[in-house]
Amino acid sequence: MNPEAMKPFGQALVDYYKGDSSATVITYRDDGFRIEMPISPFYRESTDMDIDRIALENCRGRILDVGAGTGLHSLHLQDQGLSVCAIDISPEACEIMRKRGLNEVYCTDISVFKAEPFDTLLMLGHGIGVVENMTGLDHFLTNVHHLVKSDGQIVLNSVDVSCTDSPTHLAYHEVNRQAGRYVGEIRMHFEYEGLKGPVCGWLHIDSETLANHASKAGWSCTVLFQEEDGNYLAKLTKAG
Repeated sequence: MNPEAMKPFGQALVDYYKGDSSATVITYRDDGFRIEMPISPFYRESTDMDIDRIALENCRGRILDVGAGTGLHSLHLQDQGLSVCAIDISPEACEIMRKRGLNEVYCTDISVFKAEPFDTLLMLGHGIGVVENMTGLDHFLTNVHHLVKSDGQIVLNSVDVSCTDSPTHLAYHEVNRQAGRYVGEIRMHFEYEGLKGPVCGWLHIDSETLANHASKAGWSCTVLFQEEDGNYLAKLTKAG
């Protein structure tokens, strides 16, 4: 993903950290649908949400937190005595994580990050979305093997967007189908206090489709937790 796309988000994180509790990013989907995204949840307690709590309970060994944001998950794991490396493409987010006391932080994209393999690769907050589309997902699943030990795991969450009765969302899904795209491929941009980022993609993927694509890339997929609204937590392990 283009780091410039996350600039508005990064600035909002900074403003909230400095005391502006009202900081809110606006997301504009390419069909005009607008979502206000308060920044406060990115500073919540790490176990406030069931998916987060279960994901953190499943982390083991040395952990790579991808798209770590404000470090809420990494800090919890670090406090538990685990070895955590956090990465994010936003320099603002990385600076905040360092200020909050996280020991190991790198401003980089997962697609170019190089390190010794980890026991757990963690991607929460729908972080798998950074692959942008199905082609990006396949590329990620094929190339991330080098960052995960042979007996390691990827713990991630996403959402099945078909779990909706909203006419606006259903119409968007249909436009994607007609264009030959997967229904969960989103095109959008972020805006904050007049700062507007370029259009980027974001992928929401259902667990069955994830499992099918993961299998082709040498991963086994297990759903650890499922919510009624389509959100779920999954674990990928190396097949065979």
